[in-house]
Amino acid sequence: MSLTRKQIALGLIVLAAGVIVLVRWRRARFSVADPPGILREVKLLKELVTVRYSIQKVAGLREDTSPISSESILLIVQAKVHGGIDLGEMTDHDIRVGPPGSVSLTLPRARILHIYLDEKNTQVWDRTKTWWTPWVPYDNDLEKKARMAALKSVEREALDMGILEEAQRSAETLIRGLLHPLGFDHVDFPKRST
Repeated sequence: MSLTRKQIALGLIVLAAGVIVLVRWRRARFSVADPPGILREVKLLKELVTVRYSIQKVAGLREDTSPISSESILLIVQAKVHGGIDLGEMTDHDIRVGPPGSVSLTLPRARILHIYLDEKNTQVWDRTKTWWTPWVPYDNDLEKKARMAALKSVEREALDMGILEEAQRSAETLIRGLLHPLGFDHVDFPKRST
């Protein structure tokens, strides 16, 4: 449920940004929508985060510290993953204004924009080393390595959950909603060629 409220809040923020763009367009008194003008206004949004995932995982790592000993760590990780599109990647060629009321935008492919650990909710659950080598010190970098491995695992899980597809659909819906009040009743999103 809280994820839905977050998405609604994000939508309202993007809608507010759209209103600002609308006001700027109207003040500029565009009589005809031109691709460079649309591009300038769309690029102002920069990274458009359209999906936020919160993922909790248990991540472990084990390393051999010498030929006869090993050390392991177990983390409970809470991570945030933001998916969306980087509008700064768009060029003039990505926007084509067609007949009155129609525009075609080739958006950048959705990607994971940010992944970070929620440090308040991430903790070491267990850390051990072999009992027969008590003189071997703990590896100071093991927790850092475990956190990095956990971030990669969280990224894989977000991709498996379909974050990119959801981010692309949400970006298209939001941009369509921003352009509709400007008189663009038909907004098309052709896929970017590989």
